[in-house]
Amino acid sequence: MPRSAPKKKQRRKPLTIATDADGPAKRKSPERRCVATGESLEPENGLRFVLSPDGELAPDFTGKLPGRGAWITVSRQALETALKKGGFARSLRSGVSVPPDLADRVEAGLAKSALSALGLARRTGDAVVGFEKVRAMLKENGADVLVNAADGGVDGRRKLANLATDIAVVELFDEAALAAALGREGPTVHVALKSGAAAQRFLREARRLEGFRNPLD
Repeated sequence: MPRSAPKKKQRRKPLTIATDADGPAKRKSPERRCVATGESLEPENGLRFVLSPDGELAPDFTGKLPGRGAWITVSRQALETALKKGGFARSLRSGVSVPPDLADRVEAGLAKSALSALGLARRTGDAVVGFEKVRAMLKENGADVLVNAADGGVDGRRKLANLATDIAVVELFDEAALAAALGREGPTVHVALKSGAAAQRFLREARRLEGFRNPLD
């Protein structure tokens, strides 16, 4: 009897890869749904909330706390809408106790996450501090992010921003906050982050903070 033709091996379908214009290719994250707007969002662009053991609504800045979670677009307006319309209670399927200063806690936590990422970049050697060092890195096109203190001198901020034409410029923190994050005692006005993962980590957190502070369109 003639032999049947051998079956061809089926090739495995490659993993879906999402390419972010702000960083290297990465695996696509599962989407979540904002309980305020009903729109889909990726975890890195949203903020997860969980219930504490005593039933109080609490932000999960890492997105990894145990228990059922509810997501919102990172915006103070979205938080207020979700609270007003009962979006958290429906999503969490439970009664929800809301601390009166929840919005302030969220903003403070987002700022802390961003500053922690900045401090980590400094410790790993991925950040330089000071006008001259920052200017040199910008001229060499070696930076992904320029950070200027919001209360820093206008002239210095303008000069460096003019060099940072194709990268993100972050001006969300004052000198004192930057100095504390970087472990410095003196004035800290200008910081540049080298191209790479540390810069993208900080930028993601900075964008979440900026999104929370700014109203939705």
